[in-house]
Amino acid sequence: MSYPAISCKGLVKHYGAVSAVRGLDLEIAQGECFGLLGPNGAGKTTTIEILEGLLEPTHGEVEILGQRWASHERALRARLGITLQETRLEEKLTVRETLMLFRSFYPRGRDVDELLRKVSLDDKQGARYGQLSGGQKQRLAVACALVGDPELLFLDEPTTGLDPQSRRNLWDLVIDFRAAGGTILLTTHYMDEAERLCDRIGVIDHGTMIALGTPQELIASLGGDEVIELAAEPALDLSALKALPGVCVARVEAEGVAITVERLHLTLPALLAHIEARQTRLLRLSTHRATLEDVFVHLTGRQLRE
Repeated sequence: MSYPAISCKGLVKHYGAVSAVRGLDLEIAQGECFGLLGPNGAGKTTTIEILEGLLEPTHGEVEILGQRWASHERALRARLGITLQETRLEEKLTVRETLMLFRSFYPRGRDVDELLRKVSLDDKQGARYGQLSGGQKQRLAVACALVGDPELLFLDEPTTGLDPQSRRNLWDLVIDFRAAGGTILLTTHYMDEAERLCDRIGVIDHGTMIALGTPQELIASLGGDEVIELAAEPALDLSALKALPGVCVARVEAEGVAITVERLHLTLPALLAHIEARQTRLLRLSTHRATLEDVFVHLTGRQLRE
């Protein structure tokens, strides 16, 4: 029987008078890599902890791999792999001992030697956990999540603190896991990572889902392919900028204005003429292709790392 990897309906979580999650609906298909993004305080962490079985919801229904935490907790634990934002392991155990310990928790699992090679820790297998760098500790945490051969993998900001090469290696692990039929729920502060790895992305803010779609669909929702960022003195009138040819969206940012446009070659000359006509001093101007970062700021008014 086919069932979603993750399904929640009408998910609500109250902390006293504060509502962290407000009627959230979400369905993630088997074999999908789904990115859940949200600014700090949006309810993202609470949602993930409910899905992982670490928190009880106030209201709503949650099914993981076709089962419910209330009746199948032990069975579900054997089918999941989880990395938290911060993982602390026993300082005096070696890398290999740590991974062997986690392997013993599961009825089935992956070959420890193979997994050590996959996360580029085979040359560190005799080192104690306390001797590892931050990036090495993070890679070991991911290995601990994979060693039980899970069907569903929760990765909460897995590449934070990693150097570029280690980030790429972990991306390869995610891609391989998905190619083998595994499902992934990923949170990240790196938009390039979300765009590279995720089949679909959900943006959560104030406890509700405010956008859902593929990376390409979300970027297309801006209405334009290019973004002009500029700062001027005195500040330009936003309504006048919106009236320029080819402008889809204009918004104020901390360091100036961002304008999403359909045809850069039409808007840019009109913008420069507008600036010159008003005798405004241009402090900064740059252009780039529209990205998920632009979508996120447009939806929430904040950078993801704020």
